[in-house]
Amino acid sequence: MCRIAIVGAGAVGGYYGGRLSAAGEDVSFLVRSGLEDLRSEGFSVVSPEGDFHIAGPQVFGSSEEIGPVDLVIVAWKATANGFYREVISPLLHETTVILTLQNGLGNTEGLAELFGAQRVLGGLCFVCINRLGPTRICHLAEGLVTIGEFEGGVSARVRDLAACFQRAGIPCRGVEDLMHAQWVKLVWNVPFNGLCIAEGGVTTADLLSQPDGEEEVRALMEEVIAGAAAIGKVITSALIEHQIKSTREMGDYRPSSMIDYLEGRGVEVEAIWAEPLRRAQVAGARLPRWEGLLEAIRRRLAERG
Repeated sequence: MCRIAIVGAGAVGGYYGGRLSAAGEDVSFLVRSGLEDLRSEGFSVVSPEGDFHIAGPQVFGSSEEIGPVDLVIVAWKATANGFYREVISPLLHETTVILTLQNGLGNTEGLAELFGAQRVLGGLCFVCINRLGPTRICHLAEGLVTIGEFEGGVSARVRDLAACFQRAGIPCRGVEDLMHAQWVKLVWNVPFNGLCIAEGGVTTADLLSQPDGEEEVRALMEEVIAGAAAIGKVITSALIEHQIKSTREMGDYRPSSMIDYLEGRGVEVEAIWAEPLRRAQVAGARLPRWEGLLEAIRRRLAERG
């Protein structure tokens, strides 16, 4: 068993950290809000994989209270990355590993620059999940986590961490090429998170039921695949059918970025849309629909104020 700190105990951090804690791992949660609620009520997860309740979670309001751990799991939104150094530094000892479960591109690079590439792992969560309140999480579907080394390859520590997740009931596997896996996740995130904002805050079911809604999703997915190809990451178009089918099965799902938009929080515009688009364009890709979507998202956020 190793000591684990969850940085950002929202939907993702709460769900995966909760499953690890329920399986007997030593998990501490760093939270920004709802600290007293969590201490008094614990937190509950409703899931088709089995509901569970953590009666006495180890929750803290500062990294210093937690101290050095063996594994830091970063699960906050990329909009908070300016606090990496301040928040993560007190959690590190000489061999601490940092795993980011954040969306988009640039997160692993930022961590590697600050703390050393040898510490950094990247993870992608393919999960349908929402936080219903400070102490309640609703897991609707999916849940696979893919983990890779920032520097590439499936190392012994990636295999060990995947096994740790699996023991906690979390589907998990290592990947040879982390960047490829990040682009696979973007194939879903760019169109669905983006269009649900651009359309004013609709669910995935609403989006797919609109005239030309599915057509626009497919066209954007093709552009993301083209962007990946421009930087040498080959993704087959078969992924499009799989992702649209699985999204229909989610029902009226509210993507996390759309919820952030509606609730007035920061949206991960740079990590999910702007930075991947920039990298693809530098490599020579022409992606007009993606450019237009980014402009539409920025207009919506500007109108919101």
